[in-house]
Amino acid sequence: MSTETQITTVEDVPADTTVLVTVRDIDSGEKREAILTELDDGIAGWLNYCQHFTHIALDKGSGAPMRNGEIICANHGAYFESESGLCTHGPCEGAYLEALDVTTENGAVYLSDDDYEFVSEGGIEGDDTDRTSTSNVEF
Repeated sequence: MSTETQITTVEDVPADTTVLVTVRDIDSGEKREAILTELDDGIAGWLNYCQHFTHIALDKGSGAPMRNGEIICANHGAYFESESGLCTHGPCEGAYLEALDVTTENGAVYLSDDDYEFVSEGGIEGDDTDRTSTSNVEF
């Protein structure tokens, strides 16, 4: 585990929503947001961007909505499987979320993706990008 960075604990990843973290792309230096979600056998990591319009965040800072183990884009109504990232319903059906490799050991969640480094818990500080949409999808 010496080359991996602990980003949170398994206990801090709720079953019914997501945890938001910030990572940095090693090659470009660009900060990106990512989400963690609980699975039956561990934790999954995904970049925090809907595949319909990739400037739209799934988790806007208070956890992404989830239903029956799927992450929901509140703007467009897309559903993404927590296990695979596959969009099963909505305007980007068949697309996949971009994975962020994470591992768990002894109750801790580690960033194990060679393309990213951990920056902080929560969203990108000072980012005032509007990540909403004018979609009229409602739940």
